[in-house]
Amino acid sequence: MLQQFFMLCSGADTSILETCSKGEQNKYAGIGATVFFTAVMAFIASSYALYTVFDTIYAAIFFGLVWGLLIFNLDRFIVSTIKKRNSFGNQLLQATPRILLAVIIAVVISKPLELKIFEKEINQVLLEEKNAMTLANKQQLAEQYTPAIEKLNQNINTLKAEIVTKEAETNALYDTYISEAEGRAGTMLLGKGPVYAEKRQKHDAALTELRALKETNGEKIEHIEAQIYKLNLEYADVVKNSQPIIDGYDGLMARIDALAQLSWFPSFFIFLLFLAIETSPIIAKLLAPKGEYDLKLEEQESVVRTWVHQKVQQRKELLATDVALNEKIYAEIAEEEAVYAYKKQKAEELMKLQADAFHDIQVKSL
Repeated sequence: MLQQFFMLCSGADTSILETCSKGEQNKYAGIGATVFFTAVMAFIASSYALYTVFDTIYAAIFFGLVWGLLIFNLDRFIVSTIKKRNSFGNQLLQATPRILLAVIIAVVISKPLELKIFEKEINQVLLEEKNAMTLANKQQLAEQYTPAIEKLNQNINTLKAEIVTKEAETNALYDTYISEAEGRAGTMLLGKGPVYAEKRQKHDAALTELRALKETNGEKIEHIEAQIYKLNLEYADVVKNSQPIIDGYDGLMARIDALAQLSWFPSFFIFLLFLAIETSPIIAKLLAPKGEYDLKLEEQESVVRTWVHQKVQQRKELLATDVALNEKIYAEIAEEEAVYAYKKQKAEELMKLQADAFHDIQVKSL
């Protein structure tokens, strides 16, 4: 039962194989087993690759099964179309397109399994890339918010500088009227005279202005600090909302790019392994000697080819004979007087009928 299934997988004509020896049947059963297990590997590889895309096992299994059946059908077709002939060069030329197709299939099959085999190393590369992307993302977003925040901080510094300047002026006026009262400056008279009162009045006015300035600038500073706080919150929200996109950088293409950053040597040998598996049925048929099945298949094809050629040749001869007979028959008929007289009589009758019909039409029109 299992041998029959693998013989079917080989693409061989089972009706011919059943008449061959056990050794010949085993050879094609081995070729069919290679085709079958290659399709199984394609199913596993494509299911994993699709799982990284869809993140659902059911869709991955379904599409993986479709891909595995497609690879199975392609391999079976490739093997079944290679015919054993007397010239190895003709066989190799016939197999060259199939080998190229097998190389493409081997690449497609091996790549997802490489992603699974080197999953830990790929995860490390992706982690480093995600960290770099996170820092770059924060820097890019900061470049959008930093100028506005710096401008607001400059406004705060300007308002504070106005207060400091006003405080310095007020303190200077304070020192002036105290020095006047102590006789250390101004009139150099000890006591609180008219000059002292005038300077004290200037100081009090400046102090009132300072208090008003502190209150006004304080409100402005609070308003600006609220704007800065709002911008910082907005920046934090943008960073937070963009982080899931970076965390989701784990798709098939990202993993393939990460795999490309690893050493090529192990991946190359995995590719060679699958290339050997994929091309093994073709290589086996090319290297295997011409067996009993090939001889019987060639005989059967020769019988069909001869029969078709015979039928085509018979139809050509039949057509040529029929044309020759028709030419001879019509040539003899053309020479017979009875046929000429009958044809002449019918032509005269036809011309009379046409003349009568034309006369009737002319009479009606008058």
